[in-house]
Amino acid sequence: MSSYQVLEGYKMTDVGIIPEDWGVTQIGDFKPFVTSGSRGWAVYYSDQGSLFIRITNLCRESIYLNLENSKFVNLPPEASEGIRTQLKQDDVLISITADIGIIGYIDSNIPEPAYINQHIALVRFNTPQINSQFVSYFLASEKPQKLFRASTDTGAKAGMSLLTVQKIQFALPPEPEQRSIATALSDMDELLGGLDRLIAKKRDLKQATMQQLLTGKTRLPGFDGEWEMKQLRDVLTICHGRSQHEVQVEDGPYPILATGGQIGRARSFLCDKPSVLIGRKGTIDQPRYIDTPFWTVDTLFYSIIRDFNDAKFIFYRCCLIDWYKYNEASGVPSLSAQTVESIEISFPKPEEQIAIAAILSDMDTAIAALEQRRNKTHDIKQAMMQELLTGKTRLI
Repeated sequence: MSSYQVLEGYKMTDVGIIPEDWGVTQIGDFKPFVTSGSRGWAVYYSDQGSLFIRITNLCRESIYLNLENSKFVNLPPEASEGIRTQLKQDDVLISITADIGIIGYIDSNIPEPAYINQHIALVRFNTPQINSQFVSYFLASEKPQKLFRASTDTGAKAGMSLLTVQKIQFALPPEPEQRSIATALSDMDELLGGLDRLIAKKRDLKQATMQQLLTGKTRLPGFDGEWEMKQLRDVLTICHGRSQHEVQVEDGPYPILATGGQIGRARSFLCDKPSVLIGRKGTIDQPRYIDTPFWTVDTLFYSIIRDFNDAKFIFYRCCLIDWYKYNEASGVPSLSAQTVESIEISFPKPEEQIAIAAILSDMDTAIAALEQRRNKTHDIKQAMMQELLTGKTRLI
């Protein structure tokens, strides 16, 4: 069967194949209030006050705003911008410059008053025929996002005018079905939000546990005695990575690692023992642990662990180091092997190292399981959007 074949009960439209009883409309057809913020808000910036929404508060994964790193404004009562750009519940937000087409939905969690900057358009429907939450989900789905990109105004800088915003099309089921679809997808977003909060809580708990266990402030049962202050060279040797060109092959059994992550595969390895990897140049503050054979390039140090010391413990302890304190370059951050090896840290005996690393490793495993569950839930939500927002699955 052709992928373009339209099944009985459906029709082909500008927004894709949808049920015959759904309509297709433009944002402007219902004469909504459409505006955007303006320049000049910097004079109103404040450490506290009213929420000021920017593109960084919008995200493509969710229609709900991310209020981390928020900015605030204090507007005088006579400021006309405060009247025109003040948000209300059920407003739809659309980014209209640079990263175009990111959708936001204003729900009851957004404190009032709140305002938008000039990079965001506000669409406010004033009719019972439109469920703004449904419209937000629809505009954030795959097909409308392609239409956003296709309708982008041309010019030196990518941008979308308010007139173009009003011409954006969306599918229009009957209002009760709009509401049912929005509720189903909102429930999935609520589940995702709960998982995100749980993951963040687990990460915070792990970080607090690291601060206690890796510095000896809290001791595990059965361990006592003073920890010994050592330089890192006493427990490991820092080794330089090498060029990958002679060993790189498409289907090699070993990863080739750089500061930014894996960049290829190799037919041989530099090290086959558990190792702590530390950025030599570029990203110097994100140590990694690996316990399978690998190859590293010159921007990434690897380490040979001495005697009976535990590589996993050393990795976790290195995560607490303020690496930029040891930066040796004014441009791209850089470290030398000598500098890394000279850093002083207090170490317990190997048995306690292993016990501490096991606790933290179990916490990592639990976090990874939650992250995997979160990813699967996200995939389910994406599949639901594809089914519900195209009418392939109906909520009757």
